[in-house]
Amino acid sequence: MHTLVQIPDPILTTPTKSVTSFDKKLQTMIADMKKVLVSAKNPKGVGLAGPQAGFPYRIFLTRPTQKDDIRVFINPSILTLSKETTDGVPERENKLEGCLSIPKIWGEVKRHQSLTLRYQDETGKTCEEQFSGFLATIIQHETDHVNGILFTARVVEQKGKFYQTVKDENGKEVLEEIVLK
Repeated sequence: MHTLVQIPDPILTTPTKSVTSFDKKLQTMIADMKKVLVSAKNPKGVGLAGPQAGFPYRIFLTRPTQKDDIRVFINPSILTLSKETTDGVPERENKLEGCLSIPKIWGEVKRHQSLTLRYQDETGKTCEEQFSGFLATIIQHETDHVNGILFTARVVEQKGKFYQTVKDENGKEVLEEIVLK
C-alpha cells in the first residue's frame, strides 16, 4: 500500500498526467488510494488526490462524511463555477481548510459555492454533474491538487490567515494564528 505523501515532496506541486487506461492497474491504484484515505485519522480525510498517494495522475476521491461512500473522479475538469463564494468551508463548524499532506496547518480559503464538473468514472464513462456546498469545496481543493496547486497557495493569493494546531496548557488541541514574515 502507498502511504500519504507530505510536503515538501515535489509530486504535490507538479501537475499530473491524464488517466488513459481504465485497466487493472487503475483499479489497484484506486484501491490503494481508498486505503490511504480511510487510514487518515488526524484529521480524518474527506478527499484524496493521486499525488497525495504517490500517483502522478488526474484522479481524486471524496468522502465528505465517514458515513458517505467514497466517490472516484478521474480526469476532472471544472466547466462552470458559481459567482457566489463560500466564507470558508461550508456545513462545518471549523470553517478553515486543511490538507492531509500539510499536517497541523489550516487556512482561510474562499471557494465557489457550486460548480459543474466533467469527469470519468472507474469504467472510463464521461459524466457531467453539478455539486454545491461542502462537496463543491472538496472538489475544488482536490482539482487544485491534480493541477499541482496546494491550498496554502490559495490562502496566500486571497490574503487569508494561516493557523497551526498546538496544545494548550491542558493538552487540548487549539488553533493559533501563524504570522508569515
